[in-house]
Amino acid sequence: MNAPESDRLAAGAPSPRERFSPDWLSRREWLDARSRSHRLTGRAADWLAARPGGHGGPYGIVDLGCGSGSNLRFLAPRLPGPQRWRLVDHDPSLLALARRQGATLRDAIGERLVIEACCRDLSPVDDALMADADLVVASALFDLVSRSWVESLVTACVARRQALLFTLSVDGDWAFLDAAGQRIEDEEDIAVRTLFQAHQRRDKGLGPALGGEAPAVLVAAMAATGYRVESAATPWHLAAGESELLPLAEPLVQGWHDAALAQAPEEQPLLERWRASRLDGLAAGELGLTVGHRDLLALPPLLPGGA
Repeated sequence: MNAPESDRLAAGAPSPRERFSPDWLSRREWLDARSRSHRLTGRAADWLAARPGGHGGPYGIVDLGCGSGSNLRFLAPRLPGPQRWRLVDHDPSLLALARRQGATLRDAIGERLVIEACCRDLSPVDDALMADADLVVASALFDLVSRSWVESLVTACVARRQALLFTLSVDGDWAFLDAAGQRIEDEEDIAVRTLFQAHQRRDKGLGPALGGEAPAVLVAAMAATGYRVESAATPWHLAAGESELLPLAEPLVQGWHDAALAQAPEEQPLLERWRASRLDGLAAGELGLTVGHRDLLALPPLLPGGA
C-alpha cells in the first residue's frame, strides 16, 4: 500500500504495505492507551489464563500491522505469561524498533518475552502468518483492509480456535467539541467528513477499504461463526485547551483536509477556509475534538462441557 502521509494521518492507522512515521505513532500512543477498553483486555487475559485444555508452553500472540510496537507495550504486562509474540509489519525499521523496545518488557508474571519479528505483507493470510497463536491482535488497522481480507482472517482464526482482540478500529466519525465538551458541527464540518468517509473506502492495497464500516463488519463476521463477540466504544477525546491536543489535532485536521481535497479537488476554497478556521479554534483553546473508534474481543465458542 502506498497511500500518502496525509491519507495515513486521516485514517489514524498505518497501511499494511507502507512506511509509517514513528513520530506519529509515538504521538498517539498515550491517547490510544487512555482510550482503549481495559475491560476487554482483561477478558482476553482471563481467556488466555484459562485456555481450554491447559497450556504447557508460552502463549502465542500474533500482532498484525504492529508498527513500532504500541500494542505489544500495552498488552504484554497485562496478559499472562510466558508469552511468545510474532510481530508482523511491512516496515523493517518499525519492526526493529518494536523488537528493541520489547526486549525490556515483562509479562504479567514478570518473565521476559520471546519475540519474533516477521517483515512481510498481511496478505496472504497463511500458516506462516497465523500458526501457533492463541491470540490474534491488531490496533488501528481494519479501516484500511477489505471485506474479503477480513473474511480470510476470520476463516483462519476459526480453523485454529484463536481468540481475537482488535482495538481502536476507526468508525469514520469525528467531530469538534466546544469548551464545555459538547459536540458541535456546521455544514462545512459535515461536508468535509462526508468527503473523508468516501476517501476512506478507496483501495489501500488489500482491496476496497472498509473505512468506517470496519467495526460492524468485524462483529458480524465473527458472530456468524459462533464466536462470542464483545464490542466497546473507545473514542479519542481531546478537550479544548488540553496540553497534548495540538500535536495530535493539527495533523489530523490536515489529514482530513487532504483526504477531502483528493476526493473533491473542486471544493478547494471551502476546504481551505474550513481548515484555517478549525486550526485557529484549536490553537486558541476554543475547540477540542473526538474521533470514533471501537474495540472488539471475539472468543471461540465453548466446547461441550463448557471448556
